[in-house]
Amino acid sequence: MKHELTLLDGTMLVAGSMIGSGIFIVSADITRNVGSAGWLIAVWLITGFMTLTAALSYGELAGMFPKAGGQYVYLKESYNKLIAFLYGWSFFAVIQTGTIAAVGVAFSKFAAYLYKPISEDNILFQTILYTNSAGKDVIFKLNAAQLVSIALIFLLTYINTKGVKGGKLIQTTFTMTKLLSLFGLIIFGFIAFKPEIWHANWTNAWDMHKLDIGAADGKPGDYGPYAINAALGAIAIAMVGSIFSSDSWNNVTFIAGEMKNPKRDVALSLFFGTMVVTIIYIAANVVYTGVLSLHDIATAEKDRVAVAASDVIFGSKGTIVIAVMIMISTFGCNNGLILAGSRVYYSMAKDGLFFKKTGTLNKNGVPEFGLWIQAVVASVLCLSGRYGDLLDMISFVVVLFYVLTIIGIYRLRIKLPNAERPYKAFGYPVLPAIYILMGLAFCTLLIIYKPEFTWPGLIIVLIGIPIYYITKATTKPEPDTAV
Repeated sequence: MKHELTLLDGTMLVAGSMIGSGIFIVSADITRNVGSAGWLIAVWLITGFMTLTAALSYGELAGMFPKAGGQYVYLKESYNKLIAFLYGWSFFAVIQTGTIAAVGVAFSKFAAYLYKPISEDNILFQTILYTNSAGKDVIFKLNAAQLVSIALIFLLTYINTKGVKGGKLIQTTFTMTKLLSLFGLIIFGFIAFKPEIWHANWTNAWDMHKLDIGAADGKPGDYGPYAINAALGAIAIAMVGSIFSSDSWNNVTFIAGEMKNPKRDVALSLFFGTMVVTIIYIAANVVYTGVLSLHDIATAEKDRVAVAASDVIFGSKGTIVIAVMIMISTFGCNNGLILAGSRVYYSMAKDGLFFKKTGTLNKNGVPEFGLWIQAVVASVLCLSGRYGDLLDMISFVVVLFYVLTIIGIYRLRIKLPNAERPYKAFGYPVLPAIYILMGLAFCTLLIIYKPEFTWPGLIIVLIGIPIYYITKATTKPEPDTAV
């Protein structure tokens, strides 16, 4: 692989992969679950703390193993190839490809503000697939937004097959643009603050309750006699959105083999990228509570909180401004996801755990086959219309693997005490331990209060076990390389 990526490129990949469409929409669902301005911000603060802690912990692993594949490599070195494969399998089946599909569809939905014919409401074809046991027809629908999403995925995939230079140029340009746009939205949002709305939202700001969005006045509901347990469950459910919005920060670890100075720059990219995005996310939500009532945040049309806020901040043309912002954001986000994802499959193939062709580089020094099969799976998820269901389980699965990876830091301190560690996990052993406890608490609460988010995700992970043994028996690993 060609070592062409700098610290700036790495930082832009972290920030650009994190900022997609989530920050513009998920605050509506968070507000419906926690019902107060204080807890809305608290959910983002908790998520930001977890993200920063994990990123700072990953810096140690990035310095020890500056190779393509990132987290897959860390899990392999900390545990074994089976655990690493289960991560890689989940990554291919749902985590990365599902995210690419969802971000692509988000691009199309907001592009439809500017050109209605590409809306998801424009059904181009439909047919009855089958009739279920309840006698209801299951219909496949192909809409214009899905086609635009697939076209976007294939365009960005094609660009990235031409070498890392084109991908990094798009990533840096679009990430810089959306960061400046978000800073602009936040600055003008603070200027447009409405004191009466701010005061109303922050009165009894820590009184957690579930908003009854069916009531015209947003009258709060009640959690009932088990207030503490229900409140913890509500926080965990609310964090599904914020964690998804903050995910993909680890994508820079996948392209470590193409960094000029991976032992230093991957760790620094993780820190700078996650810090900038965390500040932006919290500031954006403060702006939401300063220009919109809690009821307006919770009931924003199709959860488009940023559109509602932009309408207040910029006037009637605010929806066009935010639509363009989100198109820029999702375009750059998907480029980063597509660029980084194929490097995981490349490393798996080198270990004999993925399609052999995925472990080869084209004349431009990139794993082209991995890029295209990733595009195909993401496109199928776009067509299935089930990407939203898949994304519901992403937060649970990714946090589970983050916890395992951070536990791996402790294992490697024992297993490889004398290994070179250019950077050591910040706050070790306390901060990584706090993340592990918070991550396990999050996963446990989701199992209890939102099992539909967890069991399907676990099933997908476990399906990887027989696939691993079949793959291992039929393929042979290649000699280890330094990329």
